[in-house]
Amino acid sequence: MATKDATKEKTRSKIKEPRQFNVVMHNDDFTTMEFVVEVLVDIFHKDEVTAQAIMLNVHKKGKAVVGKYPYDIAVTKVTSALNRAKREGYPFRMTVEEA
Repeated sequence: MATKDATKEKTRSKIKEPRQFNVVMHNDDFTTMEFVVEVLVDIFHKDEVTAQAIMLNVHKKGKAVVGKYPYDIAVTKVTSALNRAKREGYPFRMTVEEA
C-alpha cells in the first residue's frame, strides 16, 4: 500500500561527452597517393583539397591525424579503410590513439 506522503527522489544525470580518439594514418612506400586520397574522401568525408593536404602531410612527416572521433566511430572508420586497402593489396596502416 503506497502512502500519500511518499518522498520523491530527485536524480540528476550529467551527460558526459564521450572521450575522443585520434585516427592516425601512417606512411608506407607502397600505398598509392590516389588510394589515400580516396580513403580520406570516401570514409573520412574530407573534401578533395583537404584530402590532398593530409596525404602530403602523411607522406612528408611519416604520419598524421586524419580525424578525432568517439572510440567506436574511430575503430569503424579504421576497419573500413584497412579492409579496403587489403582488398586492393596495399599494406596501408592506420591506428587509433587516445586524443
